[in-house]
Amino acid sequence: MEFLVASGIGVLTAAGIYLVLRLRTFPVIVGTALLTYAVNVFLFASGRLTVGAPPILTDAERYADPLPQALVLTAIVISFGMTAVVVVIALGAYLGSDDDHVDEQEGALDTARKLESAE
Repeated sequence: MEFLVASGIGVLTAAGIYLVLRLRTFPVIVGTALLTYAVNVFLFASGRLTVGAPPILTDAERYADPLPQALVLTAIVISFGMTAVVVVIALGAYLGSDDDHVDEQEGALDTARKLESAE
């Protein structure tokens, strides 16, 4: 079970890093979301993976730690909000420049200057 979860975290991290290094904004946003999911699974797995155990601290011999579950729930809400903000910023940048490249290109600055001087 631990090997499967660790492999999933590794695949999510590798795919996220690959997408973050792309030159377009949409793959970068998807890559950051995948990295967020990898961190969430890592946090959840840090609370010992137990199946069928209650998430409370009682006199039970087996229990699931509720703190990582609360951290992951909070992280999911925060990452959803941040992803929405980044999508809106990327959409505004795309609509403002008609280009969705992450890095500044050589011709983009010249085009912006020409547009400003034409107005």
